[in-house]
Amino acid sequence: MSAQAQMRAMLDQLMGTSRDGDTTRQRIKFSDDRVCKSHLLNCCPHDVLSGTRMDLGECLKVHDLALRADYEIASKDQDFFFELDAMDHLQSFIADCDRRTEVAKKRLAETQEEISAEVAAKAERVHELNEEIGKLLAKVEQLGAEGNVEESQKVMDEVEKARAKKREAEEVYRNSMPASSFQQQKLRVCEVCSAYLGLHDNDRRLADHFGGKLHLGFIEIREKLEELKRVVAEKQEKRNQERLKRREEREREEREKLRRSRSRSKNPKRSRSREHRRHRSRSMSRERKRRTRSKSREKRHRHRSRSSSRSRSRSHQRSGHSSRDRSRERSRRRSSKERFRDQDLASRDRDRSSRDRSPRDRDRKDKKRSYESANGRSEDRRSSEEREAGEI
Repeated sequence: MSAQAQMRAMLDQLMGTSRDGDTTRQRIKFSDDRVCKSHLLNCCPHDVLSGTRMDLGECLKVHDLALRADYEIASKDQDFFFELDAMDHLQSFIADCDRRTEVAKKRLAETQEEISAEVAAKAERVHELNEEIGKLLAKVEQLGAEGNVEESQKVMDEVEKARAKKREAEEVYRNSMPASSFQQQKLRVCEVCSAYLGLHDNDRRLADHFGGKLHLGFIEIREKLEELKRVVAEKQEKRNQERLKRREEREREEREKLRRSRSRSKNPKRSRSREHRRHRSRSMSRERKRRTRSKSREKRHRHRSRSSSRSRSRSHQRSGHSSRDRSRERSRRRSSKERFRDQDLASRDRDRSSRDRSPRDRDRKDKKRSYESANGRSEDRRSSEEREAGEI
């Protein structure tokens, strides 16, 4: 892998898929089912055991450091619960590894000579000390690589103590069985990585095994599986508590609604009175609003009507004098016409009565009438002159 590719992978791991501002570079999202959730949590066995004797090859799902960076950024604001998928993946892998371990144990039991339980316990003690020595030597190498000399020296002292215990355990085991049987190589299956370990392996061989990438990789996977189990159990417990809390709140609300409905059914008058009061208060508030609106409208209307009434009163006063004079003139004309009409009717009645009398009386009446008419005309003229003078 070139240095440029390594730098690109480091940038993807730190900044995610959009490190160059190009959001279309990665069409797949970390939440896609094709993405390995164990890889996002940095515990996929295909990555951990790569380059070992049990290399699993490439994973069937997508592995991308940029997607892992995207997931780490997004998981700060939201819980995606990918731990459950990773836990299922590791559980299936570890279960397969444990099955291989049991098969290897059965195969060894068939090929090796049977020994008594006492001898087997002594051999088991030697294997335990070999495992302890190998782990301590691996720790010494790690501390030496880190430059922690004092701690590595302390661990080497523990290694010497474990070696002394191993020599004593081997002596006890040798004395418990024949020399011919003791010389045979007794094998044991490692409970962690399913590898074969010899009873007479030297310290260098044990250190290479227990400090090797295969054994440490299986330890990492098993520890990660235990951590995921704990995290998943905590999250499930938290979710169950939240569900239980929401359920209790719903039940409490339902009980409260039921209690209110019962109280309303027991006291319908109170509920009706409350509704009536509410309705009444609403109607009163509406009425107040209407009144205020009508008052404002009336004020505007009054202002307008006052201005118009003032103008009308002025014009009415002006026209009042002329209308009075006209009415007086009309009444005078009507009275004069009625007088003339009465006089004409009276003269016609006289003419009719004179027609029925004798010619002598007629002549007398004609003379008298002519005389009266002359006098009446003179009187009429006088009255008309007086009337005209009065009108003037």
